[in-house]
Amino acid sequence: MRVLLTGSNGFLGQKFCERLSEYSQIESILGLSKSENRNPYLDENSFLQVDLLDFEKLEAIIVGFQPTHIIHTAALTSVEGCADQPHRAEQINVQLSTMLAQMCKEQNIHFTFISTDFVFDGQNGPYQETDPVKATNAYGQSKIDAEKAILTTYPEAAILRTILVYGAIPDKNRSNLVLWAKKQLEHGEKINVVSDQWRMPTFVDDLADACYSAMQQKALGIFHISGSEMMTVLEAVHLIADTWNFDKSLIQPITAAEIGQADNRPRKTGFILDKAKTILNYEPTPFIVSLQKIGEQLKKYNS
Repeated sequence: MRVLLTGSNGFLGQKFCERLSEYSQIESILGLSKSENRNPYLDENSFLQVDLLDFEKLEAIIVGFQPTHIIHTAALTSVEGCADQPHRAEQINVQLSTMLAQMCKEQNIHFTFISTDFVFDGQNGPYQETDPVKATNAYGQSKIDAEKAILTTYPEAAILRTILVYGAIPDKNRSNLVLWAKKQLEHGEKINVVSDQWRMPTFVDDLADACYSAMQQKALGIFHISGSEMMTVLEAVHLIADTWNFDKSLIQPITAAEIGQADNRPRKTGFILDKAKTILNYEPTPFIVSLQKIGEQLKKYNS
């Protein structure tokens, strides 16, 4: 497998490269990012700095590298960012993804696209892959538009939807729910945590492995990839506090309405994972076990 990875500086991009030693069928990888290389697992021969919206240059890179697989993790993921910059969200999340799907179709390259639980409105979670989509924000809508365009252009593509991804990588500029809560509580800081949004948080190591499995099998269609435990964000943070013996009195419950998220975030998502378990042999790491692994990883990165 010759893998082209967009968003190689991103959270999933870095974790995927960290786990390359486990992915025996990958012979070579080329990471792409708009900013200079921050991925410690890629050297100057396996990274290119490029504006992905320069389609001509991107096409030349694909033709030159001749990948067997493209994994597209680059995206504008901020809910507020997509609302404030709808044209940019359309360019990055929809047009770029559609262009890559078209290139993959023309050159017979397997395409893996990362999507989100925010394609659902949160009224009927947990969801199956076949459930009707309906977004509550511009980010979710851009991913719905991208999914439709990709599957219309190239039905052999794999779309992996995921939820509230968390974990650890060496890059300290990348945060997520677990690292944020751990850092704040470690320093004795009070934190406000939403008590009325339900999710099945996804361990980034599991998501990277699911991507590799989809690529190995040249899977097609939509797959749901997440943890298997439904919990509120508040319950997740309480478990984080328990794992590292932090003071739970620092955790202040707050409602989605109080922070302006009642209408622009789905209330309860979550996924039914049967399809991924059956076809991709996907087996999510229990949340508590993943927190212990994160503790070990952080020690390794800091040593």
